[in-house]
Amino acid sequence: MELRFSRCAGLDVHKDTVVACMRIEEGGQVCRTTRTFGTLTTDLFALQHWLMEHKISHVAMEATGVYWKPVWHILESDFELVLANPAHIKNVPGRKTDVKDAEWIAELLAHGLVEASFVPPTPIQELRVLTRDRRQFKREAVQHVQRIQKVLQDANIKVDSVISDVMGKSGRAFLDAIVAGETDPERLVRHADHRLKASRETLVESLRGAVTERHQTALRRHLKMYDTIQGLIDEIDKEVTALLLPFRRQLELLVTIPGVQIATAEVIIAEIGADMSRFPTAGHLVSWAGLCPRNEESAGKRRSTHIGKGGQWLKSTLIQSAWAATRKKDSHLCGLFLRLKGRRGPKKAVIAVAAEILRSIWYMLKRDEEYMPPRLIPDGVHRERQAKRLIRRLNDLGYEVEATPIAA
Repeated sequence: MELRFSRCAGLDVHKDTVVACMRIEEGGQVCRTTRTFGTLTTDLFALQHWLMEHKISHVAMEATGVYWKPVWHILESDFELVLANPAHIKNVPGRKTDVKDAEWIAELLAHGLVEASFVPPTPIQELRVLTRDRRQFKREAVQHVQRIQKVLQDANIKVDSVISDVMGKSGRAFLDAIVAGETDPERLVRHADHRLKASRETLVESLRGAVTERHQTALRRHLKMYDTIQGLIDEIDKEVTALLLPFRRQLELLVTIPGVQIATAEVIIAEIGADMSRFPTAGHLVSWAGLCPRNEESAGKRRSTHIGKGGQWLKSTLIQSAWAATRKKDSHLCGLFLRLKGRRGPKKAVIAVAAEILRSIWYMLKRDEEYMPPRLIPDGVHRERQAKRLIRRLNDLGYEVEATPIAA
């Protein structure tokens, strides 16, 4: 095989150790040297010095949890680093040790057989951590709302069946009053906002229950946790806004896509960045996100066409945006969903819409232009295509049909 890098190294990274294998080829002779380092900061600097001492140019490592990140941060300024997907560089079956793994990674890197994974620049990594933490906190807040609803049901307070949001203005006023010791429904109903559609009599009956001290204590505890989490979310929002100032133009472009709101655009920038040169084509980006069908064929038979295991953060966000886009009538994305829904089902259709959104994002960020839907096909062309499809279907069933347009 062709030699790409004569002085390279492979790292097998773990929680407490890093096994490093240097591969140096000179004059047709290959020299391999393996050493094991700890993962303390001092040990990682020792690894850096050891590699620099031997004039190593390229270093490859596997993406193992979060353990590769400290190693990457220390080595990225002095070496060309390659982060490999463990599923793409599996060794042949046989003896399995950390030393063998490091040697195998170095061997693949030397011949250019390691496909580099996408590692965003440091500002995008920091933004990604914040947006992911924000999403986790929002999930935790929802869990506490569900626990509050469970406590209300246990006390036979049916207010969440009458109002849409138990944590809205009126719902929160009811909860605060109950926690303060008020249990009389005639007095609780006074906290209702005048904009509620439910009648006063319905609200009174929904607030009539058997509230005990235990219920009040549980509600107080969950409300306190909910408020704490909401405060943390507000802090994260401010940090995200500050980090996104250099990407304000990109955010303005992304929100022009149907179904993409500002929070969604923030997540998209945090996951893929703003530099699309890392992805050669829009198809590469869609494949990286796990939104394209797999291509698995053997002996002339296709085995599986399920989508890949792309990052859960970006994929789920795009699918949510796709569902929102399908509700925007007279849009290209809604039309795409309706065309595919009948043949492939709603789930596959919405994934296709999400992939279309991501393809549009690649072109928009690449060309620095707003969203422009494809040119709509005239209705007459759609009717003609549908007529041909139905005639062909009848022919397959054994009928001979001749289509004659009805005079207007």
